[in-house]
Amino acid sequence: MIIEKNNSFLSFQEHWNKNLIKITAMIKESLKSYRQLERLVRGFVNHRRIEIMELLYNGPELSVVEIAENLKINFKTASEYIRRLAIAGLVLKRSAGASVQHKLTEKGEVVFKFLRTLE
Repeated sequence: MIIEKNNSFLSFQEHWNKNLIKITAMIKESLKSYRQLERLVRGFVNHRRIEIMELLYNGPELSVVEIAENLKINFKTASEYIRRLAIAGLVLKRSAGASVQHKLTEKGEVVFKFLRTLE
């Protein structure tokens, strides 16, 4: 049997395998039950939450106001989406004076990279 090696396919496959290995290792390390896995998945199961993850992945730390303005959504809605991402362990909150800044956790970055491979 002859197998043709297509460089772009191998590159994609290698990238996919690396991300899958990272996610598997993270899940085995940090998740002790199916309920915890469910909490992680529910954290990013909404398209707006994925958009928030993308904003935080591509940019600096952002406040709820900045996120709401970027996505043209209501402040309360943005706040709720961020709360759910934080519960899932995908977003980290940091107080900066009167405001709270948000950024992706390492787990959030890995999950976002994985989601991008599914496109």
